[in-house]
Amino acid sequence: MNSKKKNTLQKKIGVIGLGNMGRGITKNLIRSGNSVFVWDKSEKARNTFSKIATIATPHEMSEKCFIIIFVVPGSIEIDKMLKGKDGILANPRRGLILYDFTTSDPIYTKKLARRSASKGVHYMDAGMTGGGAQGADEGTMTLMIGGDRRIYNKTITVLKAVAKKLIYLGESGAGHTMKVVHNMITHTNFFALCEAAHLGKRAGIELKDLIEVFNNGNARSFISERRFPDHILSKTWDARSRVYNLNKDVGMAISLADKLGATVNIGKNTYAYIQEAIKQGRSEDDFSTLYPDLEKSFLDLVHNSGYPGVKFEKKIDFVNLYNQRFN
Repeated sequence: MNSKKKNTLQKKIGVIGLGNMGRGITKNLIRSGNSVFVWDKSEKARNTFSKIATIATPHEMSEKCFIIIFVVPGSIEIDKMLKGKDGILANPRRGLILYDFTTSDPIYTKKLARRSASKGVHYMDAGMTGGGAQGADEGTMTLMIGGDRRIYNKTITVLKAVAKKLIYLGESGAGHTMKVVHNMITHTNFFALCEAAHLGKRAGIELKDLIEVFNNGNARSFISERRFPDHILSKTWDARSRVYNLNKDVGMAISLADKLGATVNIGKNTYAYIQEAIKQGRSEDDFSTLYPDLEKSFLDLVHNSGYPGVKFEKKIDFVNLYNQRFN
């Protein structure tokens, strides 16, 4: 392939999934001068890009593109798109590169990578972090990448169009493993801050003051710096991520821990909160809306996991409790 044709091919990028994250990723690829092909199961989402990108099926992308980026819910959706006579792996351009930007089970990721390799297709996993949908819009995300390092090196220019920081972590599945661990911490931080805020409220401390102290001390985090000010203190309740996503993320982390024999008791407590929200029919709610009702809705779940039977709503004699447990 001559250099002109090679450069033209490397500008052809497919994006499958035009939701909260996919929209920003697509726009940044277009701004960087790429010829972008798009697909989403929603006709309305596809038509949003009809004037600035080429609408193409996943199968059509597999024959035309240098890279296809998946920004869909997870591995199951990708698996379906790879299979069958009209699937991506039916007749792909040899050397096609697939980038999985989802939050997925790394074991499933490795399975999809092996199947793709049998067809001469490279499968890379890239977990996203750094500002959620806003980070995708602004191109300021961090990508945690797993897969063949040579393929990663070939695609750095494309990845830099959508992310500020790239971290290569190792072989297939490494990016998704890191993403699962990362998200368990992030979601646990959210519920920990919610508990702290309700405790502060009971003691007469205003939420805005509590957040200001956290952000100027050792308790600061992305949750305190961005999520609470931007979506909760502002009362906009628009973090652009559903309770469903939290449930999937933490559930995968616990499943991975069980497979590896790791202990994640704090993560399991976080999962209990999320499961209760799911039971209450809040799967499709923006997760920021859980904060106002947390103390009331989750009263029966808010136990200190180390002290069975101690309820959050009861006045606790901490000195006596300490003596019982440790003396």
